[in-house]
Amino acid sequence: MNASAPQTATAPAAVQLSAAGTKAKLSKKQRLERQKKRAAYAVKYAHKQIGDRYRYGGTGPGSWDCSGLAGGSWRKAGVKLPRTTQQIYRAVKWKVSWKKARKGDLLFFYGGKSHMGIYVGKGYMIHAPSSGKRVKKVKLKGYYKRNFSGAVRPGY
Repeated sequence: MNASAPQTATAPAAVQLSAAGTKAKLSKKQRLERQKKRAAYAVKYAHKQIGDRYRYGGTGPGSWDCSGLAGGSWRKAGVKLPRTTQQIYRAVKWKVSWKKARKGDLLFFYGGKSHMGIYVGKGYMIHAPSSGKRVKKVKLKGYYKRNFSGAVRPGY
């Protein structure tokens, strides 16, 4: 099987097209490696958006809301996510704890999971905060830790 073969948009996460154009099942190790690469790409894309304006309902380019930024970053990495924070949390099956978060994970805040950001490693996330502000990288301490309500790992 050719690991660099293109994927179809409708193929399940564990299936991709082989070089011959037939569907081939990926091993757990292959899925984990693919997820890590996608996460790295999503984080890289999110970094490039730092300084963009916040806009309610914004899905880029140039202006974002929190779920638009997360969805846009992962979309560039080849993973389609639903539109809103709550939909994203429900749709992504791999849930993650605060302590187990790694680059590319999506962190959710507040009881209704009404805000989210992309974990970029070393205790930081990138998010689109609120009206009048810009996309920025912030340290995850105190306030964010107190208001954390869950995390997911897309791209598996």
